[in-house]
Amino acid sequence: MMRFLVDNNPSRRMADGLRVAGHEAAHLRDLGLSSADDETVFAIAAEQHRVILSQDTDFGGILAAREAVLPSIVLFRRRQKSTDALLPLLLNVLPNFQADLDAGAVVVIEDSRIRIRALPLAGRRE
Repeated sequence: MMRFLVDNNPSRRMADGLRVAGHEAAHLRDLGLSSADDETVFAIAAEQHRVILSQDTDFGGILAAREAVLPSIVLFRRRQKSTDALLPLLLNVLPNFQADLDAGAVVVIEDSRIRIRALPLAGRRE
């Protein structure tokens, strides 16, 4: 079981599906945080020991600037962005990188590959 904080995009259905699959998941809208800035999202995820799920590429820059090990983030960078496409994919591949997320990582799920980068990102070259 993992703990997730779902950003505004993907939808609330992502959090619902993760809960059905046995994970703990909260969506920003459910927490009354739909207008929260990225720094607030990071602070909440770190405080509550949650992995952020997002399609927002700004999170990578924030992670690099913070030089923090947590929170981890799963970033969806796929052409198909619907929950119906992303949720089954996430649930299928999650066991492959769950330990990385527990230790602190950025996981980028793209159309043709999945990239995993250990945190902190600062000073690292890809």
